[in-house]
Amino acid sequence: MSTATTLRKGPDINGFFGHFGGRFVAETLMPLVLELQEEYARARNSKEFVDEMDALRRDFVGRKSPLYLAERLTEQLGGAKVYLKREDLLHTGAHKINNCLGQILLAKRMGKTRIIAETGAGMHGVATATVAARFGMECVVYMGSVDIHRQQPNVQRMRLLGAKVIPVTSGAGTLKDAMNDALRDWVTNVADTFYIIGTVAGPHPYPAMVRDFQSIIGEETREQIIEREGRLPDTLVACVGGGSNALGLFHPFLDDKSVAMVGVEAAGEGLDKRHAASLKGGTPGILHGNRTFLLQSADGQIQDAHSISAGLDYPGIGPEHAWLNEIGRVSYAAITDDEALEAFHTLCRIEGIIPALETAHAIAYVMKVAPTLPEDHLIVINLSGRGDKDMSTVLAAMDASAENAEKNAGKAVKGEA
Repeated sequence: MSTATTLRKGPDINGFFGHFGGRFVAETLMPLVLELQEEYARARNSKEFVDEMDALRRDFVGRKSPLYLAERLTEQLGGAKVYLKREDLLHTGAHKINNCLGQILLAKRMGKTRIIAETGAGMHGVATATVAARFGMECVVYMGSVDIHRQQPNVQRMRLLGAKVIPVTSGAGTLKDAMNDALRDWVTNVADTFYIIGTVAGPHPYPAMVRDFQSIIGEETREQIIEREGRLPDTLVACVGGGSNALGLFHPFLDDKSVAMVGVEAAGEGLDKRHAASLKGGTPGILHGNRTFLLQSADGQIQDAHSISAGLDYPGIGPEHAWLNEIGRVSYAAITDDEALEAFHTLCRIEGIIPALETAHAIAYVMKVAPTLPEDHLIVINLSGRGDKDMSTVLAAMDASAENAEKNAGKAVKGEA
């Protein structure tokens, strides 16, 4: 159990945030997980490691990412002033590169030569393939067959970067199943393989380690908003699947009581239908090495998640989010597929920015609440990735919408006749 005196000190020595987290892994993996924990602790205090990270963030990744005032969106919504933290402008097009860079440096320090990863929307896979190519390591990425179909541009990018993409056909063929197969690979090849987990989930120390690598987002945001506005933001908003981009933005502000934070889950077709909102519609359980909120049946069987966004299509959430929800420090909302699509089109047409469908969930939430807030209220949205990868999904949704409109128009004409 955590004995933290500030909200930023967790997890405890056993990897728990309150009741959530921990280290539930096969006996084969335990020595490797403990070795990783020790190596990460050494690296954090190593000037050589910190200096190398800083140089690569600047020259390879392209940090700092801008904090952009969305003037036209703010004007249209008619309320709070809306800023976008532009993680979509980083090398590879999403925040995922922050974490992959940190983990590949750890893999190098530990003498590993083979990298494995799982991916949903493909952005984590692309970032992993990118850093593996940069450091000359073999790279294998597990990806659900459904996600391979809807994220072809990222599949081709991974292959161009030299990665082997292995389709996963078990289960629903999405992110959960890809993570299952990656864990099986890791158990089999522990000697030379490093598993780069893409979100703040998995066995300790992964949730805290990924959070720390992503916290550069919030650290920069704090510095930039004070420079622009002379004070801290009032509200931070980010989409949540596993939750890495959200914790990256939130964590440096957790002890600032004046700053409200909202994580936005995927409500899919609605919370009473198919969705991926683990906090809004789940219960505590254990999956992929940690205890957290999961979509599961009464007898503990994991249920398939659904979201139009492949990156949010996961039946669990990082354990630190489960804890922050339990203690009430972060609020969580849910946005449907249709609401996310509307926000996607709005940002494209008003700001000239094509957001990832994941991020569109956060934008949709802000479109609801910003008009109800005063003009001096400052909202920062983490624009976690760009939407090139989602073109086929969005175009298919537009075609389906047009087809339904034609059918409804036909029914109306027949009704009139």
